[in-house]
Amino acid sequence: MNKTDEPALSIRGLHKSYGSKVSVNRVDLHVPRGSFFGLVGPNGAGKTTLLSMAVGLLRPDAGTSVVLGSDVWSDRLNAKRQLGVLPDGLALPEFLTGREVLTYLGRLRGLDPALVDARAQELLTMMGLVDAERTLVVDYSTGMRKKIGLATALLHDPGLLVLDEPFEAVDPLSAVTLKRILTQLVAQGRSVVLSSHVMTLVEELCDTVAVMSNGRVVASGPLAQVRGKVTLDEAFVALVDPHSGGPETLSWLGT
Repeated sequence: MNKTDEPALSIRGLHKSYGSKVSVNRVDLHVPRGSFFGLVGPNGAGKTTLLSMAVGLLRPDAGTSVVLGSDVWSDRLNAKRQLGVLPDGLALPEFLTGREVLTYLGRLRGLDPALVDARAQELLTMMGLVDAERTLVVDYSTGMRKKIGLATALLHDPGLLVLDEPFEAVDPLSAVTLKRILTQLVAQGRSVVLSSHVMTLVEELCDTVAVMSNGRVVASGPLAQVRGKVTLDEAFVALVDPHSGGPETLSWLGT
């Protein structure tokens, strides 16, 4: 296989259980290089656990994850150089300012100080955080924390971005900016994996999609193929709850 033909992310047999509860069940998943990949599923489907194992934040019970040709567990340094991550519940240095967070993480990655300063300024401007660049992260709103977290993921110009609910609590104006940034990254040949509960967002941005349910991938492929002739919302319901027989409304609301 040519290096350029390697998937951006190749997951094989990833498995994680907690006692008798299987969270992720022997999942195989391949993210094509240069794709905008959407991962969707109901609460408890295993999306966050899968992505945490895929990027090296959580050790799997079994299986492998390879980022642009580098194994996340046996070749950690090379894998993480190529990886930008916005995890669920991102922990940040609370008593640094937004600019200090970017400066610290950029230097930690070994980037040239002048390059770090230039990129930090550009990212703070793009994210609408210039006015808050001297505010401590502990005082940031949820949306501001999400934006500075995305800035840290972009700072070192990774080949693969893995984002868990990046638009959650982000205001509509900032969301437009984030969509533009991510679309530009994919257009330039980078790859993005986006986990989201919002099907319309995935339909708008993603060209490839995987649907998880009960720890398994129940469908994966080009968006048009997974969606078929219906909306992604409708396809999703059919895939994860095909035998739903519950009431469609509350009894006291009438017919």
